[in-house]
Amino acid sequence: MLLYLYGLQGSRQAARLGENTVNQPRRRIGLALGSGSARGWAHIGIIQELETMGIRPDIVCGTSVGALVGAAYVSGNLDNLEQWVLSLTKLQTARFFEINRTFSGFVNTDRLHRFLNKHLCDDDLQISDCDQTYAAVATELHSGREVWLREGPLLDAVWASISLPGLFPAIRNNHHWLVDGGLVNPVPVSVCRALDADIVIAVNLNDSIAGQYLEAEQKDPAASRSDNSSGSQQPTSLLDRVRNYTANLFQSDDTATNPGLFDSIAASINIVHDRITRSRMAGDPPDLVLSPQMRDVALLEFYRASESIEEGRRCVRQQSERLQRLCL
Repeated sequence: MLLYLYGLQGSRQAARLGENTVNQPRRRIGLALGSGSARGWAHIGIIQELETMGIRPDIVCGTSVGALVGAAYVSGNLDNLEQWVLSLTKLQTARFFEINRTFSGFVNTDRLHRFLNKHLCDDDLQISDCDQTYAAVATELHSGREVWLREGPLLDAVWASISLPGLFPAIRNNHHWLVDGGLVNPVPVSVCRALDADIVIAVNLNDSIAGQYLEAEQKDPAASRSDNSSGSQQPTSLLDRVRNYTANLFQSDDTATNPGLFDSIAASINIVHDRITRSRMAGDPPDLVLSPQMRDVALLEFYRASESIEEGRRCVRQQSERLQRLCL
């Protein structure tokens, strides 16, 4: 009889423990998608592989290209975006870049706007309309303050977050001029935490990239982008010189030996993002970091989407056991 009562008591305790486990709220998963320009197509593969594993983030925060891919995800257009970027060629990429007489940036904003409307979302889609919590990070130009865009039109948030100085004009938002969020918070782990994520998966596209692009260019001069065309007549006016430079961003130049203007800009951006990422993630570490290895993908090589997406998938598969223990 005593053994029976002991067994009954143990069964009731086990049942209560089971009830506590069932009633325990599911931990909210945050996904922090980092900046990295053309390397950002790896975010597509990462999100798709996470979904394949049964991991669907509740909170999606992005900086720069991370904000763009994250917006495609929360608006239900990730597959649409993937199909387009996989079809992108070097020539099509070059057509997005031109110089205008105001010298406000190299990006053809009208062409990019049409692309975003077609493959991302309409102008009137609100962040609050999305099923998942979303935030984009931008930088307030005058003060350097970090800005979290959590409400209003989804496309406006993306525009502000991707406005890399020199390529895009600054974006006016709520009486503030905003530029690329990668200047202050390249991997927005802190934003996920502030939005009540219990688990944060960070995607760092800036892992040890400082100097890598210039090293690749020096090893393979034929792949170098130069602001001079071999054998071409030298332009006379400043506007002609800039037009000539823009037209040759994606052409090779066997004679280049020293870093050109664009190479220097790209390498400098890599250095800034690498150093800031290290500092921010040391102070606010995520629960798990995914670091796709794409050091040879240059700033504007958006036409290399296939290898970037596959590297994103590979990166998730490599960490699959840890992800399952953490999130499932």
